[in-house]
Amino acid sequence: MRIVETYSHLNGEEALLHHKRSICDEVSEAIRKAEAPTKDLHARKKRPGAESSESLIKGRFHQILKESGWKPKRCPYFGNGNGKYLNDIAGLPLRTQRQYLIAEGVSQPRISYLQTDFVKDRIAIEVQFGKYAFVAFDLFVKHLLFYSGDLIDLGIEILPMKSMLSDPAGGRRMSTGIAYFEGEVYNILRHGRNSPPVPLLVIGIAP
Repeated sequence: MRIVETYSHLNGEEALLHHKRSICDEVSEAIRKAEAPTKDLHARKKRPGAESSESLIKGRFHQILKESGWKPKRCPYFGNGNGKYLNDIAGLPLRTQRQYLIAEGVSQPRISYLQTDFVKDRIAIEVQFGKYAFVAFDLFVKHLLFYSGDLIDLGIEILPMKSMLSDPAGGRRMSTGIAYFEGEVYNILRHGRNSPPVPLLVIGIAP
């Protein structure tokens, strides 16, 4: 695989190149090693239990990044159901969040968490070959929560280029509704230059 295009949000790419050049090189190498499947989606689906092309690509990325020391990380948090105290407890340590909610009369604060696929040296990576909604969740929820919780300094989102979704003859390489680089960069830009308020590097890849 190769990097075709990148989009730097809030100077995410510049920060990565300046402060974490070794991580930048590692991500580029992982992309280079992740081979694209040679057969199309429909050919595989004729075989019972065959994986889709997007599953195969993501699985390969998981293998490569895991071998390089990237690990999943959870960001736990407490909530009370209606978000009344969200602004007060955002950014507080987990124990302090619970104590605050109990002091405010919340009898049973509910603990939950978000998990990102890979974190290393305060950089988060999401390799996304899923539906549009999953990418929006990555960009506007997961990366943002980890950043505001001081667990990461920036997030990286790896997406297919639109050209990966179908072949030149019009055949389909992936499932319908898969998010792609060009569309997701457009979605970020139409929210304005400062939204989401987290430095990001969005990478578009292709064979």
